Amino acid sequence: MILFTSMLNGIEAIKDTEGELTVISRRTEDGEILIAVSDSGSGLPVAGSEHLFAAFFTTKPQGTGMGLSISRRIIESHGGRLWASANTVCGATFQFTLPNEANTSSPSTG
Repeated sequence: MILFTSMLNGIEAIKDTEGELTVISRRTEDGEILIAVSDSGSGLPVAGSEHLFAAFFTTKPQGTGMGLSISRRIIESHGGRLWASANTVCGATFQFTLPNEANTSSPSTG
């Protein structure tokens, strides 16, 4: 759901342009899994990116304002983090991290 929400938001941001959507994944220095979804759309609202994660906050006429709020709760409940940042030229990047299960669990001893 989280990746889908981020990608859908990015697709909607570039739908009327020749924009680009990029999805990357990598392991961080801490061993977490990082997923980043970047678009070349209109960017983030001036009010700041933290408002995007508030329940019922939306910039879309048909939006409910629940997708990012729910996504953040799910990620945080699994020990991860979700945030957004404006791109240098245009657009926005939504990123989330999740702990790598292989690093956080120990093998059972029988």
